[in-house]
Amino acid sequence: MRVLTDSDFLDLWESGSRRHPLDRALLALGAAFPEDSFESLAAWPIGRRNKALIRLHCSCFGPSLRGLVSCAGCGERLEVTLDGRAVAGEGGDDAGSQGEAIDVNGEVFRMPSTQDLACVVRETDPHSAAVRLAESCRLGPAGSAAWSDGDLDEIGERMARADPLAEIRVNLRCPECGKEQDEVLDVVEFLWAEVDSRVRRLLSDIHALASAYGWSEAEILSLSEGRRALYLETLQA
Repeated sequence: MRVLTDSDFLDLWESGSRRHPLDRALLALGAAFPEDSFESLAAWPIGRRNKALIRLHCSCFGPSLRGLVSCAGCGERLEVTLDGRAVAGEGGDDAGSQGEAIDVNGEVFRMPSTQDLACVVRETDPHSAAVRLAESCRLGPAGSAAWSDGDLDEIGERMARADPLAEIRVNLRCPECGKEQDEVLDVVEFLWAEVDSRVRRLLSDIHALASAYGWSEAEILSLSEGRRALYLETLQA
């Protein structure tokens, strides 16, 4: 995995600012793993994708994953702070989180990928979406099984156990009303919020330096972060 530069952040933000989160995830992976094709990255199991994105967050923005959610009981704003290193676990981006194939009632399924999720993202009926996802992940010849809710629940539970980083749940307890609730950690949202914030600060700095010195964007980006900060400090003084 390569650490992204300021130029990488600008390109990533420009390419993904109006795209779906699934596309943003692949664009971020493509920037971090330029040796892999988008087709290959789209086929990664979601757990492997999430692990890599958390590690990218840690390398570029630090290990703290911070966010806010509302209490379902009283509406109090709850702060969530997690250590990305602990969430991602040990090992490289390929280690773990691959997910093994599972067997449910004689049918074998691989773990869902970003490509599989893209196929069902527009489904408005939860049952239809689950059926389509199961069929997309089913190995072997296409069948005509009528999936019951029980079958789909078992497939989902088995997949969650086989690939635990595919859906990361955090248990929260409200200090005001005491209500407990589970929240899903949206890895892509956490990463993209940092990218967006970084780019907005960067563009503001570029504007200030270009206005003061007449430098081009490329010239400003070629400066080290420390030198850039000193020029900005001089302007503010």
